[in-house]
Amino acid sequence: MVLVLGIGNLIMSDDGVGVRVVQLLQERYRFPEKVTLLDGGTLGLDLLPKLEGVERLLVVDAVETGGAPGTLLRLSGDDIPLALETKVSPHQMGLKDLLTVASLQGFDPAEMVLWGVQPECIEMGMELSPVVAEQVAQLTENVLTELANWGVQADLCQGPSITPSLHLS
Repeated sequence: MVLVLGIGNLIMSDDGVGVRVVQLLQERYRFPEKVTLLDGGTLGLDLLPKLEGVERLLVVDAVETGGAPGTLLRLSGDDIPLALETKVSPHQMGLKDLLTVASLQGFDPAEMVLWGVQPECIEMGMELSPVVAEQVAQLTENVLTELANWGVQADLCQGPSITPSLHLS
């Protein structure tokens, strides 16, 4: 089974980018039965049961890289927990804990990938900053490409195409 997990807080501006990408994928694409798209929000350890039986985990999140806002980042395997040492927001400690407990319980996915973006703003607000909003289309394409590399094909539903100027609110 493949799990695409969007993490973040929708009321903290750019922190919600992972959830927004998963919502966009759910709205615009159909996936095979073996793929689950999940809005993990800020649930942390409450997501542990969702990892049971997952062979491949793809996490989408805002990640503090120290780089310029809007910078995209791909991490895999053991590099993921290390990246979570510098928290963007409180939910990331929950994600690190989740991955640790999952490993201790033998729920380790065979493959893990994190696609992230450097946030510009993580203050209260429902809108993504313009620089992060401009990366939503590319981040979504990166997730689709990652899935395709895992042999997962997504079918585009009828609807408008993804554009860099997409305004998510």
